[in-house]
Amino acid sequence: MTAPEWQDGFVNLWPTTFVQRKLAGHAEADREIQNLVREMDRANRDLTTDYLEPDLFNVDQPGINWLRTQINDTVVEYFRYLGIDYAVNWTIQGWPNVNRFGDYHDTHNHPRAYLSGTYYVKVPKTRERQKNRGDVRPGCITFYDPRPGVNMNAIKDDPYVDPEHTVSPEPGMILLWPAFINHFVHPNLSKEPRISISFNIVLKWSDDYLPEQT
Repeated sequence: MTAPEWQDGFVNLWPTTFVQRKLAGHAEADREIQNLVREMDRANRDLTTDYLEPDLFNVDQPGINWLRTQINDTVVEYFRYLGIDYAVNWTIQGWPNVNRFGDYHDTHNHPRAYLSGTYYVKVPKTRERQKNRGDVRPGCITFYDPRPGVNMNAIKDDPYVDPEHTVSPEPGMILLWPAFINHFVHPNLSKEPRISISFNIVLKWSDDYLPEQT
């Protein structure tokens, strides 16, 4: 294995690489994807929970074709950032999410995938007035440190003090993370639906992926 990159004797161990970026030129593709998802939603009201069928990325549609390219490019950049310099092959498995008022997703991860991600197509700008606590985070997504209890003895400004990372999404944003990371999608508190595309990066296995043993 490659030795960690030392800086004056310090090394960051067990990192979790997370991608959060806004895609340029997304508006036209968002309209195309939104129209497709609305048609699918009318045909199947269990669309969001019926995530294994159909596979959205088998659809030949301009918006989906654009998004497929953007996801593949992001995965390539992810592997390059990690320093993986050999060929890795994968497929994208994806499904739409239509979250109406009050909809949320319990804490979960994505088994049998290497990476997982979400692309945000439509994010409500308003929310219903309710007597909620001041710390509610409607429509956000929160990711949890996979090392239980690592924050137990953290002190102020210690990078391990916060065991979670919360993102407030916006249209055109893509997120990508290791599939084992637990995450929670906060309730949508708007009468407008939130539309997103979730996806998994499933590796086509090769023995070349096996690490060298030392």
